[in-house]
Amino acid sequence: MTRNASFLPAVGAVVFDIGNVLIRWQPEDLYDRWIGQERRQQMFDTLDLHEMNDRVDRGGVFRDVIYDFAEANPDYRTEIRWWHDRWLNMAQPAIDLSVQTLRALKRRGYPVFALSNFGREPFVLAEEKFDFLSDFDRRYLSGHMGVAKPDAQIYQMLEADCGQAPQALLFVDDRAENIAAADARGWQTHHFTSARNWADHLIARDLIEEADL
Repeated sequence: MTRNASFLPAVGAVVFDIGNVLIRWQPEDLYDRWIGQERRQQMFDTLDLHEMNDRVDRGGVFRDVIYDFAEANPDYRTEIRWWHDRWLNMAQPAIDLSVQTLRALKRRGYPVFALSNFGREPFVLAEEKFDFLSDFDRRYLSGHMGVAKPDAQIYQMLEADCGQAPQALLFVDDRAENIAAADARGWQTHHFTSARNWADHLIARDLIEEADL
């Protein structure tokens, strides 16, 4: 339950996760279309593809990580390589209402930061496709920082750089473990379940209005 806004600390900056908050990220859905649900399920059950992706998020070279993993698993070599070769097909579409909240907050003068597990090369691809990724005042990306959520170090690094007290940061993320890590540091948080729910939270906090969207 959201507490009465009058009892919450003032918000000095809003911190956005990107995947599944601003851009849909569900690789399984694309693989279902490409190879069928049965083979996709078999591949994902056999191989830890998300751990492979985590290596990219922590700073591994995108093509090298994916292609090395493909060579180590030749039964799925072609399909694994698609994680690199067709990456932009997996990272879409933009979640429009969330993008509108980002821009509404910025218009109202709130600093907006990104805190996201995102590889270096994939982010370049995403930035070329999604212009709103350049709207952030500061971007804290795991691929550049060498550490990923929910490790406490990445939150500490943001705090040390951003000029805001932890309790003045409002953080939105779709993963409960990332929210819990921010809660532990005294951040204000919102667990993202839908763009509408997030927009309603901001409206209830008097940070934006429906007319802004």
